[in-house]
Amino acid sequence: MIFGIPKLKLSENAVTVLEKRYLIRDANGKIIEKPIEMFRRVAHAIAEAEKKYKLSDSQIEEWEKKFLEIMTNLEFLPNSPTFTGAGTELGQLSACFVLPVEDSMEGIFDSIKHTALIHKSGGGTGFSFSRLRPKGDPVRSTQGLASGPLSFMSVFNQATETIKQGGTRRGANMGILRVDHPDILDFIDAKIDNDKLNNFNLSVSVTDVFMKALEDDSEYDLIDPSSKKKVKALKAREVWKKIIDNAWKNGDPGIIFIDVINKFNPTPHIGAIESTNPCGEQPLLPYESCNLGSINLAKFYIDGMINFARLKEVTQIAVRFLDDVIDVNKYPLDQIKQTTRGNRKIGLGVMGWADLLIQLNVPYDSPEALELAEKVMKTISDEADKTSQDLAREKGVFPNFEGSIYDTPESIGIRNATRTTIAPTGTLSILGDCSSGIEPVYALCYIRKSHIGKEGDDWVEMVNVNPYFERTAKELGFYSKELMKKIAEEGSIQTMAEVPEEVKKVFATAHDIAPEWHVKMQGAFQKYINNAVSKTINFPHTATRQDVAKAYMLSYKLGCKGITIYRDGSREVQVLTTGKTKNEISAEDLPVLTPRERPQAMRGTTYKIKTSYGDLYVVINDDEQNKPFEVFATIGKAGGFFAAKAEAICRLISLALRSGIPVQEVIKQIKGIRGPLPSWSEGGMILSLPDAISQMLEKHISRDQAKLDLAFKQPQPAKSENSEEKKSSRAEIADYGMAPECPECGNILEIGEGCLKCRSCGYSKCS
Repeated sequence: MIFGIPKLKLSENAVTVLEKRYLIRDANGKIIEKPIEMFRRVAHAIAEAEKKYKLSDSQIEEWEKKFLEIMTNLEFLPNSPTFTGAGTELGQLSACFVLPVEDSMEGIFDSIKHTALIHKSGGGTGFSFSRLRPKGDPVRSTQGLASGPLSFMSVFNQATETIKQGGTRRGANMGILRVDHPDILDFIDAKIDNDKLNNFNLSVSVTDVFMKALEDDSEYDLIDPSSKKKVKALKAREVWKKIIDNAWKNGDPGIIFIDVINKFNPTPHIGAIESTNPCGEQPLLPYESCNLGSINLAKFYIDGMINFARLKEVTQIAVRFLDDVIDVNKYPLDQIKQTTRGNRKIGLGVMGWADLLIQLNVPYDSPEALELAEKVMKTISDEADKTSQDLAREKGVFPNFEGSIYDTPESIGIRNATRTTIAPTGTLSILGDCSSGIEPVYALCYIRKSHIGKEGDDWVEMVNVNPYFERTAKELGFYSKELMKKIAEEGSIQTMAEVPEEVKKVFATAHDIAPEWHVKMQGAFQKYINNAVSKTINFPHTATRQDVAKAYMLSYKLGCKGITIYRDGSREVQVLTTGKTKNEISAEDLPVLTPRERPQAMRGTTYKIKTSYGDLYVVINDDEQNKPFEVFATIGKAGGFFAAKAEAICRLISLALRSGIPVQEVIKQIKGIRGPLPSWSEGGMILSLPDAISQMLEKHISRDQAKLDLAFKQPQPAKSENSEEKKSSRAEIADYGMAPECPECGNILEIGEGCLKCRSCGYSKCS
């Protein structure tokens, strides 16, 4: 059916994402579809499901119009596989899958085969490895010993590495192990090295029994899943400490509260939930999938208020849309088709939450924001429930309704076993030109690189500014290009005298907001969510293990179904530690440091290194013992911003060196500091000016040590004409969590919703 062209206003980044990922191409790779045609294709394909229920042609046409309207208004967008699969030969429309991993060689490799099929079709997979017998357990069939869950996780990881999901998305997995599995300590340490299990997010499946033992400071039992017998006991507090310590170091593992999840399992008679999808927001039964979609809350602001009437209308249409997806979906496995249609779970969520708060002039970290979160999500949840009940009367309840939690004498029936989820919206939020999910704004300004010139060989730096912040800055008279660039460099406005205090409160970014407010916001939304919430709890680099522990405990008390944290820079930078704790160090313990006098003449070495800010020249002078004594750095013009920054860094480094601080400790403090525009050099990635200086110091002190020198010159990705090989080798950099360059467009990556993503081109590690 052809309708009049709806108004479709897409941002430049949205068009880029559509061209790269969603629009149909011919056999030669040429785009043969316009954005409006894509939306029409999707609306038409989904509305075709209504034929099954004997609606008239005019009724079906009316629903197709409504589907098209809410998408082209950018009020609602379905998950990425629906855009790429609807109305195409592929036809796979779900983003989330969970597969069982049975305790047999046949079962394990069946799951690997099924994983390949799902990833090829564009989905992500979640697994619980808790059924596998522990390492060292006897295997009767071979008279040998079991290798344990971790060895098989490595096989799943390598299989994922090989598959490129039909060219649309890279494979993503969730690996889960119960806290009472005998191999749990090895699992917690599984990603202590950054180069292992890079295609997995990991979560410990925590039970209420464990949490009670933690509260009582007692032991809990480890159970062999094969024999169902106790094999030993562990101190809950020691296991908890190990989980916290690893999460603090590199973000893994996260936690899911499995008993909380199963408390709300709508179909316990079908089975217990063991795992979630890769980002944790969708608990699913084995062989179950779910299709997701998000309402763009930024579109429901009107005249200082939230347009709740329109929000209800869009919710009604979106629920019907997602229910129709279940019928037109082409499932990669018959088992998945049967289980998914048996429960008819859908996941309607939101994005643009931070944008809505900004428009309402409400700080993210405020009680008012939490109250609004509950009010908005309750409105959506109530309307989704009513719509699903109406659909049950019109089309029938979900097949597994009998025996479900809804099967009560007073029940009026319901169409979908679950209705709501807060999913990652990395790519969708670019299409909708809004903030991601329920996350705060990640950055108010950032520097974006673009090609200029006919050949595209030159680069120009462009400052992209959050439109709400830009408008506010201009209205209040403090806008300037120089200030916007300064904000892009600094990453926060909280210490800037030029910005009014009331503006600072409303425009706090993810790293400005205390972790407890992140958790409280997740808990506020979780109250009215059937499934779970995908959110990253951001911590500053200076956060302690105790801070992480508090967030984990708060999430449990607030009824969250899981939690993922990320401490800024944690996967690359280790903080300086001493033999004494902070409380043990007294004033008497601290030495009085006096800088040495500088000789009249010194001998040194000058290094040149390319950075995103220009060529950096670093001069390192040595003392009479050939140890670094002072450092100078030059970049750009004298008196410029970067020159001043480099001079300040080097003055402090020189003061530390002249005061007897070992150069290795100086390197530890500044190495890995992240800037807004990382880049490559011959020695590897340069994250910032201080990081570049640290690398030159490291190279300088290792000149005469071949082993250290070799370690400094890390192998670089092989130059290849094959773009897929280039993309794969560079994408591995994103696994280290430092928000480096996007492997596809070179712009900065964000860390949020449990995933790395690019706001410029739509690249995402998980979605």
